[in-house]
Order: sequence, then C-alpha cells, then structure tokens
Amino acid sequence: MLPTEEPEDDDGDEKRLSTIMTYPPAVRNMAVIIPYTSDVPCDARGQRMWWAFLASSMVTFFGGLFIILLWRTFKYLWTVCCHCKGKKKNVQRVSNPAVLGDGVTKAAVAVSEVGWMTSVKDWAGVMISAQTLTGRVLVVLVFALSIGALVIYFIDSSKPIESCQQFDKDYTLQIDMAFNVFFLLYFGLRFIAANDKLWFWLEVNSVVDFFTVPPVFVSVYLNRSWLGLRFLRALRLIQFSEILQFLNILKTSNSIKLVNLCSIFISTWLTAAGFIHLVENSGDPWENFQNSQPLSYWECVYLLMVTMSTVGYGDVCAKTTLGRLFMVFFILGGLAMFARYVPEIAALILNRKKYGGSYNSTRGRKHIVVCGHITLESVSNFLKDFLHKDRDDVNVEIVFLHNISPNLELEALFKRHFTQVEFYQGSVLNPHDLARVKIESADACLILANKYCADPDAEDASNIMRVISIKNYHPKIRIITQMLQYHNKAHLLNIPSWNWKEGDDAICLAELKLGFIAQSCLAQGLSTMLANLFSMRSYIKIEEDTWQKYYLEGVANEMYTEYLSSAFVGLSFPTICELCYVKLKLLLIAIEYKSDQRESSTLINPGNHVKMQEGTLGFFIASDAKEVKRALFYCKACHDDITDPKRIKKCGCKRTKSNYNGYIKSIVEEEQQTALSPKKKQRNGGMRTSPTCSPKIIRHDPLLVPGHDQMETMDENIKKYDSTGMFHWCPSKDIEKVMLTRSEAAMTVLSGHVVVCIFGDVKSALIGLRNLVMPLRASNFHYHELKPIVFVGSLEYLKREWETLHNFPKVSILPGTPLSRADLRAVNINLCDMCVILSANQNNIDDASLQDKECILASLNIKSMQFDDSIGLLQANSQGFTPPGMDRSSPENSPVHGLVRKASITTGANIPIITELVNDSNVQFLDQDDDDDPDTELYLTQPFACGTAFAVSVLDSLMSATYFNDNILTLIRTLVTGGATPELEGLLAEENALRGGYSTPQTLANRDRCRVAQLALYDGPFADLGDGGCYGDLFCKALKTYNMLCFGIYRLRDAHLGAPSQCTKRYVITNPPYDFELVPTDLIFCLMQFDHNAGQTRTNLSSHSTYCPSKKSPSALSIPSSARPGRSRSRNPRDKQKYVPLAPRTNKGVSDKNWYTDEPENSFPRNTQTKHTNTHTANQTNQYKSTSNIIQPIREVEEEP
Repeated sequence: MLPTEEPEDDDGDEKRLSTIMTYPPAVRNMAVIIPYTSDVPCDARGQRMWWAFLASSMVTFFGGLFIILLWRTFKYLWTVCCHCKGKKKNVQRVSNPAVLGDGVTKAAVAVSEVGWMTSVKDWAGVMISAQTLTGRVLVVLVFALSIGALVIYFIDSSKPIESCQQFDKDYTLQIDMAFNVFFLLYFGLRFIAANDKLWFWLEVNSVVDFFTVPPVFVSVYLNRSWLGLRFLRALRLIQFSEILQFLNILKTSNSIKLVNLCSIFISTWLTAAGFIHLVENSGDPWENFQNSQPLSYWECVYLLMVTMSTVGYGDVCAKTTLGRLFMVFFILGGLAMFARYVPEIAALILNRKKYGGSYNSTRGRKHIVVCGHITLESVSNFLKDFLHKDRDDVNVEIVFLHNISPNLELEALFKRHFTQVEFYQGSVLNPHDLARVKIESADACLILANKYCADPDAEDASNIMRVISIKNYHPKIRIITQMLQYHNKAHLLNIPSWNWKEGDDAICLAELKLGFIAQSCLAQGLSTMLANLFSMRSYIKIEEDTWQKYYLEGVANEMYTEYLSSAFVGLSFPTICELCYVKLKLLLIAIEYKSDQRESSTLINPGNHVKMQEGTLGFFIASDAKEVKRALFYCKACHDDITDPKRIKKCGCKRTKSNYNGYIKSIVEEEQQTALSPKKKQRNGGMRTSPTCSPKIIRHDPLLVPGHDQMETMDENIKKYDSTGMFHWCPSKDIEKVMLTRSEAAMTVLSGHVVVCIFGDVKSALIGLRNLVMPLRASNFHYHELKPIVFVGSLEYLKREWETLHNFPKVSILPGTPLSRADLRAVNINLCDMCVILSANQNNIDDASLQDKECILASLNIKSMQFDDSIGLLQANSQGFTPPGMDRSSPENSPVHGLVRKASITTGANIPIITELVNDSNVQFLDQDDDDDPDTELYLTQPFACGTAFAVSVLDSLMSATYFNDNILTLIRTLVTGGATPELEGLLAEENALRGGYSTPQTLANRDRCRVAQLALYDGPFADLGDGGCYGDLFCKALKTYNMLCFGIYRLRDAHLGAPSQCTKRYVITNPPYDFELVPTDLIFCLMQFDHNAGQTRTNLSSHSTYCPSKKSPSALSIPSSARPGRSRSRNPRDKQKYVPLAPRTNKGVSDKNWYTDEPENSFPRNTQTKHTNTHTANQTNQYKSTSNIIQPIREVEEEP
C-alpha cells in the first residue's frame, strides 16, 4: 500500500485509492506488495526497488572485472612498448656510458618501488593466512561472522522479500551492516594478497561478497530491505573443515573427510533452498510477479531434500517458471550428490561409531591389548585358549587393535564374546591409537605373527617395529610377541626398555617348533604330550574302550602353577612329588627355587638335595586350576586322614610353631637326610648343583651309590662344550668335510641316527636348523650318547644353514632329495631312530591345501618302501641307561648287555617319522588307514596323537599361557631347547654362533640337569610292574629308587584289545591315574637325572637304537636288571666293541674319510674297518642262528674320558 501525505486525514484513503486506480496495471500490482509503515518514508509511487540491490552487486562485479581486464591490457601494452624501447636503449648504452649510468639509477628506483608493493602484499598475506596466530584468529572470526550473517538471513526470511525498514530502528540490519563492513575490509586484504587478481575476482568467496555486501549499503540508503541473495553466505560452510584443522580439532583423515562431505552437502542444500525461496515468494518478473506463492525458507529446504532423494511427495512444489527451471538443473546435480555423499557419510559415521572412539576401562578389571596379525583363525585360536573354562576366573578384557576393519566372520566372533572382547581400528605405530586403547594402563600387550607369510624376516621386522613403537610410548608395558625366526630375537635386545626380567617375552615359533621335533627324536611322542600340556583342552568323555578314550583323558591335563603349602616346607622334592601324586592327585614336575642370593630359578625334577622353602611356586600337571589349589590348601593336621582329594579345602586351623617344627623334624628323620640348598641356580632348569655340592646323607641303596671318582672324572673331562656348558661343541668345520656321496653313505654303517629330510632351495627362507640340532647336542648327554644327524636335501640350501651348524659334532650332509629312495637307502633310513621331514617352501604357495605337498609325498614315499629282513642282532640296551649310582664293578649289579632278538624293519610303515605340517587339515593325508574326519581338530587326529605329525598352529596357545604365567614359557623352553638361556641368546646375538669354552667346574655343573627319556617295561627292574602292574606303583618306585619322574605313557594303539596285533603305532597318554594298568609293551615318559658315571667307561653301552615295532620305540631306554638264568652274561665293560661284518671287504674311498671329523683326540679311530668276529661274539651269534642268520655290524663306540 502507498503512504499518504496526510496519514491523519480520514479522506486520505479515498484519495490514495483513486490515485492508484489511475496508474497502469503493472504499477498497481507492484504497489500493493510494499508493506506500509507510517514512520518509514518509502517511495510515494510504491514501486519495487529489487533491481537497485541487484544492480549494485552486478555493477560491482562487472565493473571490477572490467577494470582488472583493462589494467591487464594496459600492462601488456606497456610491457610491449618497454620491450621495444629496451632494445633501443641497449644499443645506446653500448655507445654512451652516461646513458648506461642513468639506466642503472632508474632500475634501482624501480626495484625500490617493487619492494614496497611486495612488502605490503606480504603483510596482507600474513594477515589472512593461518600460519600465524593473528591469521588464525582472523580466519576463524570471518567464518564465525559469516555464520552469524547466515543466521540473520534465517531470521529475516520470515519477513516479506522486500519491505521498508529504517536503519536506526532495525537491529538486525545494524548487526548485518557491521558484519558486512568487516567482510569488506577482509575482502580488501584478500585482494591485496592475491597473486592473480583475475582469478581472485572469480573465486566463490569473492562472488559471495559481491552479492551480499553492496546490497546492505543500498538498504541503508533506500531505507528498504531486500532479502535477495544473502543466502549465498551458506557457501562459507564449505570452509568448515579447514577451520577445524586450523584449530587442531580434526586430525584423522576420516574425520576430515566426513566434515568435508557434510559441509559441502549442507551448504549446497541451504543455498539452493534460498534461491527457491526468493523466486517462489517474488514470482516471475515477466508475469508482473503475479504467480508468486508464500513459502517459508524451511519449506523450501524440505522441498529440496525430497527432490534430491527423488521422492517428490508433491505437497510442496515450485510454481514459478524460474523455480521450475532451477529445479530441472538442480535435480541432476543434487541427485548425483545425494547418491554419492549420503552413503559415504553414513559409512564414515557408522564406522566411526563401531571401531573408533577410545577404550573405557572397567573398574576392577584388567585389560590387555592384542595386535599384529589379526585374522579369524588367529583370533579364534587365541580366544579359545585364553577364555577357556578351565582357567580360574579370567577377569581380563581383551582389546584388539588392527588397522583393517574385521570381516563379517571375525565381527561375529567378536559379538559372541562382546562381554570380554572389544575391537578398535588403528595401528600401534600411531601414538594416538595407543592412547585410545589405554596402553599405559594395560596389563600387557600381545603381538601375534603371521605364521604363513612368505617372508618371515619381513614379518619379524614388522613385529619388532611394533615393539619399538609401544615401548617408546610406554617403556614399562609388558610385551609378549611372537617371532618366526630365531636369529631375529637378537634385535629385541637392542631395544633399551626390553627387559625379560620384567615379563617381556619373545615366543620364537621356529625355535619351539624344531625343539619339539628334536625332543621327539629322543622320546617319540613327546611333542604331542608337551603341546597338549600347555594347550587348554576340554575333557571329552568316551565310554567305549578305545585308544581315544585314554588319549583324551590325558589331553584334558594342562600345566598350572600354584604356591605350595607351608606343610611342605623342609621336605625334599621327591617326597613332595610323591605326596602330591598319591594324596592330592597332582603331578609336580618342577619348582621355582630361590637361592641364598635370592636369585630365582626354575628347577625341573631336582634331587633330594633341594629342600622346599616357604612360598615356593610349583609347576603342576592337572586337569583343572581348582585341583591345583589343593597344593596350597593342604594341611598335615587337617587333611592327613582324608582319602578323597576333592575334600581338601582351605582349613581354618592355626598350627603352633612347635608342632609344625616337630612335624618337619619327623619327616627329615624319616628321610635320613639333611637339608642342603644348592649354591647357585640357573634360569634354564634342571639340577643346579656345583660339583662340590652333594647331599650329606643319602639313601643306603646300592643302586644309588655314586662312583667314587665321579668328581674327578668331571674335572678331568677334556670334552669341549660351548662357553655356557649347555651344549656339545667342536671347532668349526667346512661343509665339504661333512659331505657324503651316495656311495660313501651306503658303505658307512649308520644305525641309531637321525635322518632330517629337508626341502628347500637357494631362494627358500631359512627355517633355522640350529634349533633342531641344539637339543640333540645338549651337554646333559654324554658324547657317546649323541645321535648322529644326517641331513638329506639340497646342498645350496644347506650351505646357507651351515654357518649356524658348523660347531656341532656328529653332523653330516648327503646332497640329494628326500624323494629319492636311493638317497634314503644310502643313509640306512630303516635303521634310524627318527626321520624328520621339514620343508622351507611351505609358505610360498597360495593354495593352503598344497602347502604341505612335499612333506606329505616324502612321508608316503618312506612308508611305502620295503627292506630286506637282514637287520639281525643288535645290543639289548643300545639305547639304554644304567640308573645313576649303579656300581658297575659289582658282579651282582653288572648290567646285561647280551644280544637279544630284534624284530626286523621290513616296511617303511614301521620307520619312526615325524612330519611338519603347515595346514592342519592336511594331516588326513599322512595316514591312509585312519578314520579321521577332515574337519576333525588336529589334536584329535591319529597322526598327532601318535606323535608322527606336528603343526606350528599348536604353539598359538603359548601366548595366553605365557601371559598368565611367564614361568611356563621358561619351563617349556628348558624342556625342548636343551637348555637355552637369555645369556646364550645374548651371545648368539653377538656372534651368531656358539663359542667354545674350557671345561670349568661352573660349566661342568651346568651339565647336571635332567632330561626326557623313555623307559621300557619289558625288561629291567620294572619288568615286574609291566605285566598288569599299576602306574602309581611304577611312579613311586622310579621316584624313590632312581629319582626318575614319570609323567606319561607311550602305548601301542591296539594294546587295549589284549590280542597280538601287527600295528606298531603308539599314542600318548598324559599323567595316567594311580590305578592305571600297565602292559609290557608300554614305554614310560620320564625325567631322568644326569648320570655322572655313564661317561667313565660306558663302552659297553651303545648309542644306537634298538627300534622294536612291537615292543620298543626308537628312543626307548631300558634299565637292565641283573643277569637272569638262560641269558648270556655281559661282556667285559672295558672291552671295546668293534664292527662285526658278514665278510671281509675293502672300503676304498671311505677309509681316508672319517665319519666324524670332530672325534676327540684321545678316542680310538672311527674309520670304517673290517675285522673278524672274535670268539665271544661268535658264541653269542651262534646262540641265535635259528632266529637270524645274518648279523648286522655293530659299530664301535669310543670311550669318553
């Protein structure tokens, strides 16, 4: 409506209406749009002034653009002119020196002018940049004011598009004016700092200023307000992510990307909605603004959203031509933007919620961080063992950290354990991610390795970098990491904060895997038993009387630690061990002992000289953690008359000190011993006594009386050991000296040896054969007891491994291939104690089913071989040992070493073999006569139960076992590595080879440690228990008489049938109960003490095997009894046994090449010779002519000084 000149006059309305009716229709239509207020002097004609606001913006934009282009044109012309004049001046300067001087002066002035403009430009650039504090404040302030101007637009959008406003009374207009003055100043700074004025003029932010700043000044001048293009301020939201980065709020790429996507989407959405709001509320100009419709701004926002999403409900739509035309083009770009941005934004938000964020610790619960190789297989194996129900209340949360989001199967696994497992996406190499998982408050950090990677060294390097990153962030954190290669463990010692004394541990898979296999060479089946002991297995009950029933009863046993009750203080280890087994139904195998210097060490089956201290930690084999609590709760006063071990609970009695001391005194008098602690202990276990440290009072048993010259023998021992005294050592040898041709190997008598079939080439990754040889060269074996080792494989590969093997005695190489039967026959594989099949090419194949093809083919090839029945007679105790202390000089105690009938190996199926596998499912191909399901777990399959297959996957359980008790790893490494210590690892890190050392009392004392052996029951002092006796009686007798600790049985698979069987396969029974019935063919796993007397004049004991498929395993040890009627008396122990060939033959080409190039200087020559059978041997041979017409040559055994 038009204002009147006299608002108070009543006739003014009539005059105004009559005046309007005289106007043209277009003017009348525009006139009624302008709101009327009595205090705002608007145009008397009531015309719209929107074109004035728009013209101010267009003139500013195009005028500035024209000036810039004009300036560039003049500048270009001036440059061309100056260039032409410059050529003329150069000609004049050559001829007129004065002109040259004048030109230099002008150039200096020009330089000074350019320098002044440059300084101003630099100052403006600093002011608007985010590199300085002032620049950051200015940038943030401009953004904040832009958002403020946008908010004012939202408020004004509820008013008409154009209205009369008075500046001094409209507060929003005043605030908007102040904001735009600031924007104008900031625009000037940006213009000055711009290098290219033209591109600056066309920037989005510049265009926004052109169409928002000038209309404000026009509004003040005209006292009018036009909403116009102020919605363009929404485009400033695009810079939101930059502002947050300036403020150091956004740090990750995902967060920056998320903010960028959201800001672009929202700014485009709000800007388009503002345009629709303008044209729909104004109408089309060519329609005299008659087709407008009243739409609020937020209705336009709704319209744009349903348009972009292609829904289009139709409740709100554009009616103007401009609005519809805009919608046609916007829907093309809006739909594309919606389809691209919205799913990506949703994915980022969902992922951020799922695997982002930080770990919130639960009060009263510890947490560990697991990182490294996180896959479905590795995580499932870890959780299955870590969260096993046999563990006593695992109150630990597991936090997995990995830089790749889990797949659906792994995500489902995490959901099943959501109460104890959380997953976060990140990397331990990023300190920010370490802070998210609260690594500083974690109880430990476990790093898993990829056992199947093609490059083990690269995988170890990655894990070492993870250790460095974690230790750098928090040096005190305990780290347990898996390593693939033994030589890479040395790099961990270079980390300053790495400290194994504080719980840091490196589980080397190659070291333990080959150590387990090496122990199987000494006691077949031991690898299976040890693997089952530190793995958590649930008990599976089988009612049928099958071999699986007894095997699974043993599988349910695990290794636990618990402190011993004070009732055991002062007792010797054998006494406590017997009491625990008989009374508490627990098997104690080792203790953690503290010496007088308060040094802690792990002692495995120590002797009577070790007395129990207060607070001693024991290592037990039991089926449940609750059972082990009996050792802690046991009380002599309360539980002495209890027969049911389940009733042994924590009692409330308080024994007086006098009664307790009297109890201890009575026990000591009963044992007839006095307490004596060892002088020094080592971490590697076993007996840790010095040569001068012996019990004051021992049993008066003739079987336990040590030799009188025992200590003198140790002092005079000139055998060479490494500097730690833990392994046999010899000077380094060239590989050519230990190489055998096929003919030389065939002509050399090989028996009782270990054949290692290795697949590898010059490009294969090294598997570390030193870890296989070291346990077989442990110093707790006497020199004549060492089994010869023959490697059959590629010479190129063995040359790469030889650097770590050249200091071990009795090692030989036959270049060839394990698939060649000629090579296998040349090394007498049918006479070996064990055949080991390894491959270095397993991880180079993508197909998991084909990773073990070489090992499987080699195993099946050996099992299908046939041999002549020409083995004949061997020594009865070629693998036997005499119990420590046996007086060999007494005729009554003299062992029988006559010849006995030994079943010949005529088929390769009876050869003891252990095969390494990578893929557990491939175990089904090793035995063709088993009925194992392909989906059966490895530990339930027959080859694994029999000890003929070993997979590295069983070592995954060591991670959780080590976390709960780091002494478990020490115990396992002591048993399987032959005595590797942290000190030895430091030495190998320096030189990568064993260093020879002199035999000092300290190093010789390290030989005095127990070792694993197998005891045969068909002969010897335990023969009476072998036929129907109880295992508990055998356990107690072996412990009391020989200090031997029995812990399992290796039984024939079909022994439970009671009828003779041709099957020679055996399986493992771990920790049988007391009343378990024994059979004569059983082999008993035992921990035997070191025999000092065995090295004096044991020439009557052979180091070779007497593998008997039906009765005796390759490494069984029989304790011979005294001479029995009907058997030949033993030969003179001082006589040396020579080869007994069938007929004299020459041995050209071999006589000048010793089989053992590292023989001691004082030993007899070991050249292959032909000697006639002496009379004594001939008489023994004739005695068995009816059973064997051919006698296999028995090798000469050297004396050990």
